[in-house]
Amino acid sequence: MVFLREFFAQPVVKRILFLLLVALLLFSLRSMINLLLLLFLVTFVMGRLEGVITKGLSRFFPVSPIVVNIVLYVLLLSGLVFSLINYVPKLVNQVADMYNSTTHFLTAPQNNETAQTVAAMLEKLDFQKYWGSAVNYIMKLGKWLEIILFVIILSFFYLLQRNKVVKFTMKFRDSKIGWLYKEFEYFGRKFTSSFGKVIEVQLLIAVFNTILTIVGLWIFGFPYLFALTIMVFLLSLIPVAGVMISFIPIGIIGYQIGGLTLVLWTVGMIIVIHGIETYILNPKLYAQKTKLPMFYTFIILIFSQHFMGIWGLIIGIPIFMFLLDVLDVDQSSEN
Repeated sequence: MVFLREFFAQPVVKRILFLLLVALLLFSLRSMINLLLLLFLVTFVMGRLEGVITKGLSRFFPVSPIVVNIVLYVLLLSGLVFSLINYVPKLVNQVADMYNSTTHFLTAPQNNETAQTVAAMLEKLDFQKYWGSAVNYIMKLGKWLEIILFVIILSFFYLLQRNKVVKFTMKFRDSKIGWLYKEFEYFGRKFTSSFGKVIEVQLLIAVFNTILTIVGLWIFGFPYLFALTIMVFLLSLIPVAGVMISFIPIGIIGYQIGGLTLVLWTVGMIIVIHGIETYILNPKLYAQKTKLPMFYTFIILIFSQHFMGIWGLIIGIPIFMFLLDVLDVDQSSEN
């Protein structure tokens, strides 16, 4: 009995037990995973925005973080309502047209040998099935709107009463489950500093890629720009593989409106944008964070997609970075 008490009192054992409890809790709440992940992302991003804006305005005049927080969420809700009224019908129509266009390319007989080869490759990859699944995912707007509304409300009240929430939570430090609180605090700091920061970088890169890509597609005369903007942004959140996946529908549309010449120009544009991201943007944003070898990136994406679906493609790399941080793996980049 004394041996077991000493065994479970060891910090490493407590840490492992805590991780097992968290894993069990997440498994039991797997039906709410969309809500939990979106809640973390929205709260993290809005909290960072609030901090940056408050710090910037405080240089000129004193401003309350609460006021900044209220203004940010009013703007967020206003933008959401405006988008629902004005852009959601357009998005649904463009996604449907884009899906029909790519499906027609894959099913119709091609008079060009290159097009026949591409269509055959995509058919072997079962691209039409995955493309249809992605479209169905986007079309479930009613369910997503309900989740987004809950996320906005919860994140707003958390940021509005952040200090009170922290003070109340600290009361658990001296309770009978104090060891759980200490482990939660330890992993919470690690999670925010690694997972949160990597997600933040992915969001910034996604915005950068989306703006440049859509400007280029607009110059080339591509249709469905609104739907393509949403698609490029979401796929840009997937490291490396997202660029390749997004090019498939873009390449098909480009071939249909401008032939092989437009496809080659589009490839050149995407290579230039990816080069700017790789050699200019990434080094500045990632700083001392590890730049994973491409082999690791693809292995992580394959396994995370298998176990977590679409979310796995987005959060697989940040979770891996979090594990590296927990295991104290040296994350400094090698030159």
